[in-house]
Amino acid sequence: MISLSYIPYTLHKKHIFRIAGGARTNTPLVLVRLRYEGVEGFGEASMPPLYGESIATATDFLSRLDLSPFQDPFNTEDILEYTDRVAPGNPAVKAAVDIALHDLVGKLLGIPVHSCFGLARKELATSKTIGIDTAEIIRQRVREATDFSYLKIKLGGSNDREIIDTVREETAKPLYIDANQGWKHKEEALEKIAWLQEKNVVFIEQPMPKTAYDDMEWLAARSPLPIVGDEGIQRFSDVLTAGRFYHAINIKLMKSTGLREAFEMAVVARKTGLKVMLGCMSETSCAIAAASQLGALADWTDLDGNLAVTNDPFTGHVVEKGIIKPNGLPGIGLSTPDWNHIKNL
Repeated sequence: MISLSYIPYTLHKKHIFRIAGGARTNTPLVLVRLRYEGVEGFGEASMPPLYGESIATATDFLSRLDLSPFQDPFNTEDILEYTDRVAPGNPAVKAAVDIALHDLVGKLLGIPVHSCFGLARKELATSKTIGIDTAEIIRQRVREATDFSYLKIKLGGSNDREIIDTVREETAKPLYIDANQGWKHKEEALEKIAWLQEKNVVFIEQPMPKTAYDDMEWLAARSPLPIVGDEGIQRFSDVLTAGRFYHAINIKLMKSTGLREAFEMAVVARKTGLKVMLGCMSETSCAIAAASQLGALADWTDLDGNLAVTNDPFTGHVVEKGIIKPNGLPGIGLSTPDWNHIKNL
């Protein structure tokens, strides 16, 4: 029999994190464990308030989840389809169950999860994210990211040019730009993208509101840089129309309900000519380790969510000089934590 347990948790950030939509210093989580015949699988739900989930909604969802009819953890399709039907929405807590189930199955088989999906093990060059801040703080964050080959810069406010000029005073590294829906007019967005093209920028992530469909279609047809859908790409159905508005998609496990659907999204995106980015929220090493298992499908990687927190209860893949190095352990790649000693700090 598969048993489920969970722990509410607050993940604390090293620094205030600002984007176009607000600022925060912590992220509510729920950590999940599935047990089967003495083997444990771990998952997590990371729930930034912007997306509408909370510890209360997640624990309510999990309290309604009844896995007793499922005697075989390898019956992943039925288990995850049932989980998705329990209630609409709730993608992050569904992802926690999905991650824990894949971790469990990988451990039972004695293989990494990427092998379960038929994917190769791949080292990943992750970007380091720098939020909207003062020039002094941005300089400090850039200097702290010396080991990383790519920087992800948050824009979308009133001081975009100042931020880029400040970054460029410190480094010539290629930049990923994330406007977080902050540019409201298509002409403004195109003008900024044209300017950013000259600043060694690789792509622009979600420049305009996700529901500005006509404007995004207009912009995608004219942009000199690839446009990546983030808030506009949640689950599999969004991939089917993504090519109208974007040149690439950012897949996050907390949006996609986990590894199963994220894998399907990445495969279909690549077959339809879209590039794939693997992204994250503020997460522990658990969810980052899970997303890293899909690295062979990614063109770009932004999996640094565990590197800017102070109370990560898990140990996963090592990051050396900005490179995530999968450790080859069975499951998602965690060193087995002592579940009974995880405290909500």
